[in-house]
Amino acid sequence: MRGRTFYWLAKETGISHSTLWRLKKGKSVGINFATLERICTMLSCQPGDVLKLAEEKKTGKKRSA
Repeated sequence: MRGRTFYWLAKETGISHSTLWRLKKGKSVGINFATLERICTMLSCQPGDVLKLAEEKKTGKKRSA
């Protein structure tokens, strides 16, 4: 975020600080498109700049395609 805080982003987007924190820490189960759009608009970026694929949890089970 280059010099910006979560509090700044929360205030500017209307997204709660706790929601942003869960997204950052990977504790969120998902994100809706409106939230993603507000984040990207405020940060002048694309979704791929703020998202990454999560690694599969090591449960011994593989997801089917």
